Amino acid sequence: MKVIELNKKATASNDLEAEALREELKMQGILLVNLMSAAGSGKTTLLSRTITDLRDRVQIGVMEADIASDVDAETIEALGAKSIQVHTGGCCHMDAAMTRESLENFDTDGLRIIFLENVGNLICPAEFDTGAHRKVMILSLPEGDDKPLKYPLMFQESDVLLITKTDAAPYFDFDLDAACRRAKALNPDIEIFPVSAKTGEGMDAWEDWLLKQLKER
Repeated sequence: MKVIELNKKATASNDLEAEALREELKMQGILLVNLMSAAGSGKTTLLSRTITDLRDRVQIGVMEADIASDVDAETIEALGAKSIQVHTGGCCHMDAAMTRESLENFDTDGLRIIFLENVGNLICPAEFDTGAHRKVMILSLPEGDDKPLKYPLMFQESDVLLITKTDAAPYFDFDLDAACRRAKALNPDIEIFPVSAKTGEGMDAWEDWLLKQLKER
């Protein structure tokens, strides 16, 4: 029986497109960050706090990828930041071609950091290179500390793990040490920042890391 590996070919083509896009953005002095998480983890809230904290130091833009609605883009624009809403037409992830098309329709003048807020789930976004320079994932306390065991690829692919909603720790049975240990077992190089966008706890460490990535490019 003949077997055709279509997915492998599609992924290889996407990887080439992603590498080209990554280099183009580097030449433009733009850091592209792929932000991934499950739906409801607090991506937009985290971005809102990050933009508010850093807006006097660096210009940040956001590409909001969703299947429908523009509520997240409106939230970002209310902060005075540039944003664009991307509807994926039912796709559960962004890839390099979709990212390029979104950037071509985005006013990136003056921007130094662009976040791609990927579609909310812990499976598909980990499988496709978007052309981002860094991959950041969010795990919120209400989701549980067992997520590295259930969705290993996301943790293996990410440069940073943001453990969010730490202010809610008294209300959830979340073992922070276990979550960190499980993530490190999958990816020894992953950097982990427990944060609360509500109280500001841990945000300095995360934001310092982000600015460091911009300087080192």
